[in-house]
Amino acid sequence: MNTWLSWSSGKDSAWALYQLTQMPEINVTGLVVSINQKHGRVAMHGTHNSLLNEQVKRLGIPIYPVYLPDNCSDATYQQLMQLLIQKAKSQDVKYMAFGDLFLEEIRTYREKQLAHTGITPIFPLWQQPTDQLAMAMIQSGIKAVISCVDTKQIPANFVGRQFNTSLLHDLPKGVDPCGENGEFHTFIYDTPMFETPIDIMMGKTHQSDQFLFIDIQLAIMKKSYTQSAESF
Repeated sequence: MNTWLSWSSGKDSAWALYQLTQMPEINVTGLVVSINQKHGRVAMHGTHNSLLNEQVKRLGIPIYPVYLPDNCSDATYQQLMQLLIQKAKSQDVKYMAFGDLFLEEIRTYREKQLAHTGITPIFPLWQQPTDQLAMAMIQSGIKAVISCVDTKQIPANFVGRQFNTSLLHDLPKGVDPCGENGEFHTFIYDTPMFETPIDIMMGKTHQSDQFLFIDIQLAIMKKSYTQSAESF
């Protein structure tokens, strides 16, 4: 069955994709990505289009971007999602997959969006214990860095760190190991599905309200290339 996956550029969507590839009835034919139109970055994760394109090239799966205006209203978001659903239906998509873990209100919202569309939402990681899930991701060979932290939930010095066992050990008490409560977001630069990792380097940090982002860049870019704080 043709399936599109909501792709965040982070570890949960990468692990969801890996799980979907193990299901013989599933054929992942598209990745849906919400992108801030003004800044050219994946919403919340802060991943620049250049890095997103590197992920897509390695996965070999078409991308279906949803360009969100700055301070996007719910009404505008709903309109854009309806256009996306129409496009999915025109391509005989039967399932829309999400990497959500346990937040019931998020799942209910997605199910409501897809109700009566003929497209069924699926959640391949749903309610898996997140401590075990985090370890499974790491042990599988998924490599990620923390691209954004909510400084109201986690110290700022976690941004830019590798998502590994050392990070899991250092997380403050009460912080979900997968960051499912929005404590942090990630960018994956290698997975078992990549033939080669993405060569990256860390740039400047940028604060937006309580969220601290780090500008992850392609290491192969010329030194003259920089992404200023205004690009967020």
